[in-house]
Amino acid sequence: MALLSTRSLATTVVLLCSLPTVAQAPVKGDLWQVVSQMEMVGLPVKLPPQTSSVCAAKVWTQPPGPANPRQQCARTNYVIDGDKISWTETCTGPAMTGQGQITRMGDDAYTGIITYTSAQGNMTINLTGAKVGECDDPK
Repeated sequence: MALLSTRSLATTVVLLCSLPTVAQAPVKGDLWQVVSQMEMVGLPVKLPPQTSSVCAAKVWTQPPGPANPRQQCARTNYVIDGDKISWTETCTGPAMTGQGQITRMGDDAYTGIITYTSAQGNMTINLTGAKVGECDDPK
């Protein structure tokens, strides 16, 4: 009887090992086209808008898009209140603090503004975002 159980166990192990491994599907996010326009007090020229693609989680738990690693910012106080999302930022390179706010316009668009204060002057970044599809590996 013990021999039969050992053979059954061995057969089960061989069968399980021969099954193909099921790879997990990559996490899907939303692909956003984001236009940002920066303004600085006292800057004599208007800077051109910048367009970028951002892969964000379908359910936002932080502002969409990665933080700029050169600025070394920490995002905190992330709050969702209906269609409005707000947060604060504290940066060390250069030292500045900021407040951001985004207003969602349905599931496919948003507008927003981030204001920064520093010893070098104040800066405002106006944002518009449009969802253009899906993406893998949201940030």
